[in-house]
Amino acid sequence: MTGGGAPAARFAPDRATYVQSHVTLAVLAMPAAMILLWLTGTPHVWTGALAAVAARGWYLMSEELGHVWEMTGDALHGPAQRHVALADLSKVRRIGSAVQLITRTGDKHLIKFQPEPAAVVARIEAARPRAETV
Repeated sequence: MTGGGAPAARFAPDRATYVQSHVTLAVLAMPAAMILLWLTGTPHVWTGALAAVAARGWYLMSEELGHVWEMTGDALHGPAQRHVALADLSKVRRIGSAVQLITRTGDKHLIKFQPEPAAVVARIEAARPRAETV
């Protein structure tokens, strides 16, 4: 199949994974944010940190959940007209709920908020062309 064909796979962000990622971010980042707010003399440090994480999550949700990647026979096509040829990939790895794509030229892309990122990595790895051995 060529790059112009129907998608062989579609990697859409998952709303529950998005929310869980923000809960994890809140648990990990809020103590640091609270200390920073406390050091700057901000009253009610917990409310400021909680509000910041919640506002960020709410504000970005519709945009982030619209970032869909599709894999055709020879490439991955993502948001903002991103195009990554499978043959150009040097590394595909899981980072939390995301899958990081690294090209041979060093470009990096994220397929974010995947409920099963290991399965996405396996699917992409299986589709990558392999160098022939002599």
